[in-house]
Amino acid sequence: MSTTVPAEQFLARSIQLATANVLNSGGPFGAVIVTAAGQAFDGVNRVTATNDPTAHAEVTAIRKACSELGTFDLRGATLYASCEPCPMCLASALWARVECVIFAADRNDAASVGFDDAVFYEYFENKQRELLMPVAKLELEDPQAPSILEPFNTWNALDSRIDY
Repeated sequence: MSTTVPAEQFLARSIQLATANVLNSGGPFGAVIVTAAGQAFDGVNRVTATNDPTAHAEVTAIRKACSELGTFDLRGATLYASCEPCPMCLASALWARVECVIFAADRNDAASVGFDDAVFYEYFENKQRELLMPVAKLELEDPQAPSILEPFNTWNALDSRIDY
């Protein structure tokens, strides 16, 4: 966390971003990524404004931070969100190596106004998740089909790869 700006101010900023975004054709969600060095990057929900279901505030903040910093690794950063991040946003923060996530409103607060992500949280715990969205492995039986390991073998053999 930044030593010059208290965490409460970054969280308050995420709430202000969310409120302003509602008046700019966006969803009521805001986020701020703060690097270990104290650099802050704002993000807002643009799902309906851009017809992009991945344009959640947390994801847009992560994208902005990574783009402007020229890295995909946000180790040591904190993500401040106006609302509890959904599973996609949490996974994005994990992939970005964000150190900590701090949020204001929780999933129940969001559900009370129609943003009910409970089914997505439950998906990972539900043994009958195929009822929501089937996910299955398909074996390629055609002998002309590429090996399922070909992309991994090519990656592993590539000297110029950038590990993450």
